[in-house]
Amino acid sequence: MGIEVTKQDAPCGALVRGVDLSQPLESDVVAQLRAIWLEHQVIAFPDQELSIPDIERFAHYLGPYGEDPFIAAIPGHPHVVQVKREADEKTPLFAESWHSDWSFLPRPPAGTVLYGNVIPPVGGDTLFANQYAAWEAMPASLKSVLDGRKGVHSARRGYSREGMYGERDKGRSMDIKYGDSAMKTQLHPLGRKHPETGRVALFASPGYTIGIEGVPEDEGHAILREVYTYQAQPEFVYRHHWSEGMLILWDNRCLIHAATGGYDGHRRLLHRITVADRTLQ
Repeated sequence: MGIEVTKQDAPCGALVRGVDLSQPLESDVVAQLRAIWLEHQVIAFPDQELSIPDIERFAHYLGPYGEDPFIAAIPGHPHVVQVKREADEKTPLFAESWHSDWSFLPRPPAGTVLYGNVIPPVGGDTLFANQYAAWEAMPASLKSVLDGRKGVHSARRGYSREGMYGERDKGRSMDIKYGDSAMKTQLHPLGRKHPETGRVALFASPGYTIGIEGVPEDEGHAILREVYTYQAQPEFVYRHHWSEGMLILWDNRCLIHAATGGYDGHRRLLHRITVADRTLQ
């Protein structure tokens, strides 16, 4: 049986079957999976029984391990973090704001691998918004404001002392390490060319983009509010439904994503690895 790809009825996303990720993969299979990923932006492998080393091996096929600057790794696996929420947890939902993972880094990651160990019977979908499509369909009036400019990215809204996951965040099961380094800023083009596909994607998000280089703060915030309203419209969004034993891989260079809740009273546990962009090494 060969690899079977089923495109989702959405602006991005596909299910991939016919490959066992618990086993080592030949280089031609890895190349085929990478091509599928680049085409569909987020791909899901259902019904996979994977150990932590299996997830690590798969992620490393795609590129060097990336960094997770504000979440502690699990013991013995320095590149693996847990995304978890206990059944009785009352803290604000983690990663509910639209974002591209760690876009505030000088070299933002290429991808994220996430494996579902414990999946609630209800809720917990992940939303993905296709930012190729957003850029291509953007009104000329808005694109002319953004084209050639850079966004100012920072982790401060989430991971500074005053941030969502800072000093006032109590009772969270995830091992988040906030700090003053979250106040740093980094510039990236608002229309960013994907290093592998050559296509331009909108590269901004309410999670991490706090301004526009060279634009007064109030004016920049007003422009970004318009961008945020525009970039996650229904025609750009795919809602991903999880199942236990599913691994997904998404492309941070052309997608933003957001967590959803709706599973209060149920435990949820996933393991995650960030994949560095090998084209930027």
